[in-house]
Amino acid sequence: MNLADTLIFASGSLRGSRARTLLMILAMSIGVAAVVVLTGLGEGARRYVVNQFSSLGTNLVIVLPGRTETAGIGPGMLIGQIPREISLDDAQALLRSRAIARIAPLAIGATHISRDALNREVAVLGSTSELLEVRHMSLGQGQFLPAGDIHSGESVCVLGAQIKRDLFGQQNAVGAWVRLGDRRFRVIGVLAAQGESMGFNTDEIVIVPIASAHMLFNTSGVFRILVEAKSRDAVELAKHDAEQILFQRHGGEKDVTVITQDAVLATFDRILRALTLAVAGIAAISLAVAGILIMNVMLIAVSQRVKEIGLLKALGAPAAQIRNLFFAEAILLSGVGSVAGLALGEIGIRAIAQVYPALPLAAPWWAILAAFGTALGTGTLFSVWPARRAARLDPVMALARS
Repeated sequence: MNLADTLIFASGSLRGSRARTLLMILAMSIGVAAVVVLTGLGEGARRYVVNQFSSLGTNLVIVLPGRTETAGIGPGMLIGQIPREISLDDAQALLRSRAIARIAPLAIGATHISRDALNREVAVLGSTSELLEVRHMSLGQGQFLPAGDIHSGESVCVLGAQIKRDLFGQQNAVGAWVRLGDRRFRVIGVLAAQGESMGFNTDEIVIVPIASAHMLFNTSGVFRILVEAKSRDAVELAKHDAEQILFQRHGGEKDVTVITQDAVLATFDRILRALTLAVAGIAAISLAVAGILIMNVMLIAVSQRVKEIGLLKALGAPAAQIRNLFFAEAILLSGVGSVAGLALGEIGIRAIAQVYPALPLAAPWWAILAAFGTALGTGTLFSVWPARRAARLDPVMALARS
């Protein structure tokens, strides 16, 4: 009996027990679909984070006050101490580095914005004219913050797209005056609609000069400094220079944290890849369950097909041929179940993508291959016992029992 005859005989046996066959295919397809959907979710989350970080800008180095290793509840916090502030002069000093192209210091706070009788709470971001380029923002109308002295607190602002709609509707906002807290600001620009990025919705903010933000919130420090390196190759040098410049300006004290965009992204990438592998492993357990189902059903099939097996052996079929017939059945079941599972998984991914369009869902190629290979391997492995049991049947006893 050649390979083609073996496959034809096995497929005929499967068609003869359609309910049993459909049950085993369903079990295998659900396992494969679970692997595909869960790895697709994990990969989608990873791509989402990558896209979000990319939208922040390129070649970024971020300077934060305080040291990461001293974060948490310590003696300083208990007695009211806070990390040393980063000043505007500290931020400007970073431009001494030949690796740094531009900087955008940030101050942030919340207050009420009002125009005539309209009033709402808003997040206010203080920065400089460089923020537009560093953060890859786009203007919809007017102009961005004016260049010039970083200490100059002009009473001008740029509105987010949603804030403009809430306060002005379809009217032109450029040139109008609004009130932020107890100060009046003239609107000089409106940001293009960009939506949410890293949990921060730029459509819902108002941007003012950083010196104006300090006066508005009665502060003097910088919340963050976004530093753009001159090139990707210069990122590490920019990080090193920023650390050294602030180390010297702060009297030889390491009281700032400097992180690179790539380092943060690599950390998230490792975490999400590990999570994807973990959920894929959990989903693969269902393939083992499907394999056990195949084994149990095929063991029952052996007892039900004693006469058939005995007749084959009486006609001269060797034990190896009997085993191959059962292996062929298992491979056909696993193969059909895998293909059905891949199709079911793709349908599941498309359905989830309709509900969560922001997630770029896609099952990675390795997960598809792994699910298909594991299904075939599991089905074949768990068919070994039934196949060996069938091959060991004595033809005389088998025919006598029937």
